[in-house]
Amino acid sequence: MTTYAVTGATGGLGGAAIAALIARGVSLSDIVAIARDEAKAAPLAESGVTVRIADYEQLETLVAALAGVDRLLLVSGSEVGRRTPQHRNVVDAAKTAGVGFIAYTSLLGADTSPLLLADEHRDTEAYLAESGVDHAILRNGWYSENYAASAAAAVEGGVFYGSAGTATVAPAARADFADAAAAAIIAPETGRVYELAGSRHLTYADIAAVFGEIAGTTVRYQDLPAADYKAALLAAGLPEEAAEIVSDSDAGAAAGALDSSSTELDDLRGGAAQTPFADVIRAASAI
Repeated sequence: MTTYAVTGATGGLGGAAIAALIARGVSLSDIVAIARDEAKAAPLAESGVTVRIADYEQLETLVAALAGVDRLLLVSGSEVGRRTPQHRNVVDAAKTAGVGFIAYTSLLGADTSPLLLADEHRDTEAYLAESGVDHAILRNGWYSENYAASAAAAVEGGVFYGSAGTATVAPAARADFADAAAAAIIAPETGRVYELAGSRHLTYADIAAVFGEIAGTTVRYQDLPAADYKAALLAAGLPEEAAEIVSDSDAGAAAGALDSSSTELDDLRGGAAQTPFADVIRAASAI
């Protein structure tokens, strides 16, 4: 039997990946959910999944959590600025524990992406390459859910603000990326780098229109210079670091960094239909 482990198991992508493994026929007894918070992981344990508590910052806990694991989905951490050492700990622990294969969730076009978020992903990809552990890279595009947070305010004010110009983005549902990750560790292909993006290419004006269609009103897109957009985010209450990342990501989108013609998301999932963008916004937003 093959034992599969997923880090970040109580997070959105990690939890969805566990659900996808189960949906693809993996036995509950063959899944190890790795999480930091035992209380948050309790529903997973109650479902029959093995839960092991570990922290990206604590190498010894990771080594223990990965004991007996054959294949690992390393879900990138959420602590921007701390992810390079955290991911290195997971890779080191996997190597020590004898894990045979790692799939890592990176960023679309990470090797050339201008996004600030790409730096830590590039570092992790390079560390994996040096590790000697068989692995594949899952370069995920933007989650459709990332836009849901803007929907309510856009509907209330009739304006969706951003700094992406007329460029297109290719978002996909978190669940679709998670299903691709599950497929990648069930049938591993060592050395593969998957560029994963949605099949629908949307401008921010298109996204504004979707918000309006769902709410039964009109929402227009207002493009702002990157500096002005960041200032608006700060004025809305976002912390400096978050405002910098969001505005930088929009600037990257304007340069085409969040769009791709790759069909590898569909290919990896065996042609399964992608979740429509509007359905994600309906489910994940308050409109």
